This record gives sequence, structure tokens and C-alpha cells, in this order.
Amino acid sequence: MTEKTTPYPVLACILIVLGTVLSIAGIDLVLPAIPTLHEALPGSEEAAQLVIACFVAGSAAGLLLFGMLGERYGRRRCLVYALLVYGVLSGIATLSPDMWTLLGVRFFQGLASAAPAVFAPGIIRALFSEQGATRAIGVLSSIESLTPAGAPVIGLWLVQQGGWKLPFFVTAGLAVILSVVFMAWGGILPPSKDQARQKGSYWRLIASPVFLRYGLSHALVVGGLLAFVFGAPAVIVNGMGGTMMHFITMQVVGITCFIIASNITGNFVKRFGPEPMITFGTAMAAIGAGLVLLFALFGNGDPIWLAPLFVLVNAGLGFRGPPGFLRAIMAGQGDDDRASSLTILWIFGIAALGTAAVSPFIEDGLVPLAIAGAGLQGAAMLCLVLLPRLQPAEITA
Repeated sequence: MTEKTTPYPVLACILIVLGTVLSIAGIDLVLPAIPTLHEALPGSEEAAQLVIACFVAGSAAGLLLFGMLGERYGRRRCLVYALLVYGVLSGIATLSPDMWTLLGVRFFQGLASAAPAVFAPGIIRALFSEQGATRAIGVLSSIESLTPAGAPVIGLWLVQQGGWKLPFFVTAGLAVILSVVFMAWGGILPPSKDQARQKGSYWRLIASPVFLRYGLSHALVVGGLLAFVFGAPAVIVNGMGGTMMHFITMQVVGITCFIIASNITGNFVKRFGPEPMITFGTAMAAIGAGLVLLFALFGNGDPIWLAPLFVLVNAGLGFRGPPGFLRAIMAGQGDDDRASSLTILWIFGIAALGTAAVSPFIEDGLVPLAIAGAGLQGAAMLCLVLLPRLQPAEITA
């Protein structure tokens, strides 16, 4: 049963989605400015590449920070002020006299950008029933998957029109406007839970086998997919004799299937329940990764086959992603923000570690990358087999 926490839940959800898109755009909207940034600011090309790295590092720190601040000060207040700080820092970034100043600003900008990612799942859960929240998270995931493709195109146009500063100005304006909307219309967001009920910690979540079932398995599926995608361009071009068109085709087909699956999974959850869909999607992703490994070991090496094989991994994530992520939040036992931040942080960490582990063998072709992908997807399946389910009595309001 849906708890009516705001008279406009759909509008509130749209605004929350906009906030998460703005946080992602902090990377992708700026990307087109990186190649020529060293010509506009004192600094080297190597330092210019750190503009993205500093933002990502700040985001990782922000995930942990806002997971704790939401409990103490309330997620609504933290979200509003984080968006305001994010916007202000985007504007301040344009005043940087050199590259190193910009890097410092970007770290704190990334830190502030983490707030929407941390708070969005808990807010969406408060706005809708479990079925409605599953659908909303599916839509959110779809839009997030499209942002890395669309934002650089917009960013390139902005750079061509107004130089490297214009993407920062646009981000600043939109973030400040959104924070002002939330300030002026405070009732649009659901209120935070009673603080006395939330005495959680990250260690409590890590020690919870129920949370690990959902949070870690979700991170393994997403992180395994990302690690494969990060290594795929070099493997396809250098190890398989393909072209970037093979990689682009794989991505377009995969993202399309992910979007379709994530947006219809709510209907399947209504019919079959969340647990069967989580298991089905995880098994599909593991089977897809296994087929990619078999192709790497025994196939003809033509990269055109990666697109149909990798479809199963993307579709599997689409089917299990929304209900799996929502159940990870529920397994936090009221500690929604920490559960969300820890799950996302694990995704970052698994993707980074998987990419680093494969990088020394990237010239050996598809086999090492396929082994890493299949191993991570298989580990996600093991989490579901070995770890206990969330019981109805453990689902908090």
C-alpha cells in the first residue's frame, strides 16, 4: 500500500530524476572540453585528464558522507543544500586561474554531486508502493543509462558555442534552479523518517547477510558489466581485429535491451514477485557472460557476435536491477541512505578493480576479459544461492 507522503509523487520523482541526471552530467557534459582544456588554462594535458578523475574521487567520498549525513540532518535538507553547493561550485570552476585550482574545485563538486544518487532510491521508495517504486527505479536506470550517450553530444555543442566554461555555467544554472524549487516547494519531497529509528552504520550493513544478498549481488552484476564494457574497446580493436563500430553496435543493442527490460520488469514483479525476477535476471546475466566466455574459448573470433551474446547480460541486469536495488534498500532496515550509498560504492569499486585486474592481459584478446566478466556474474549468482532472503517481517515502511 502506498504511503501518501506528497500530493505530487510523479512530479517529485521527475525532479529527483533530473537531480541524478545533473550529477551524472558533471562528468559527461564536461568530457568534450577535456582535449583542449590545457590550451585555455595553465597546465598539462595529463592534468586535464585528472579533471574527470578528481570528480569521480569526490563522488566516491560523497557517497559515504551523504549516507551518514542523511541520517543526522534529513535527506530532504541534505539534498537541497548539496544541489545548491554543486551548482555554486560549477560556477566557481569557471573562475579557476589554473588547472590545479580547477582540480580542487572538481573534487568538491564531485562530492556534492553524490547526494542525488544516495537519496533518490530512498525518496522513490517513500513516494510509491514496492511495485510503483520498482517501475520508477526502472525508469531512473533507463535515463541514467542514456545520459552518458547524450550528454557528451550536448556538451560538445556547448563547447563549440561558448568554450569550456559554458557546460559548467549550464550545470550551475540548472542545479541552483532545482535546489530553489525544492526550497520553495518543500512539501514536494517526502519527509525524512523519525531520526530515532535510524541508528545504523556501514558496518552493520556489511555484517548483514540479507543486505549482502541484494546489495553485493547487484554490485557484482553491474560492476561486472561495466568492467567488461571498459575493457571491450581495446580488446575488440587490438585483440580481435575489429573496429569501434563493433563496440558501438554492442553498446547500442545492449543499452536498448536493458532499457526495455528495466521498464517492463515492474509488470513481471507484479505477476511473479520480486525474488523470482531477481533470480531470473541474475541467472540470465550469468548465462550471457558464460556464453561470451565460451565464444572467447571456442568461437571464430568475429567481434560481430559480441552484440547478440552480450544482450543477455544487459537484459538480465534490466530484469533484476530495479527489484534488486529496491530490495537492497529494504534490507537496510530503515537505513536507506547508507544502503544506497554502499551499494553504489561497491559498483564503483568492483568495476574499477575488475578493469585494473584485466588491464595487464588486455592484449591477450577476449579470454581474460570474458573470464573476469563470467566470474563476477557467477559470484552474483552465488550470493543469491548462499545468502538468506529478506523476510516480509523485515520490510520496514
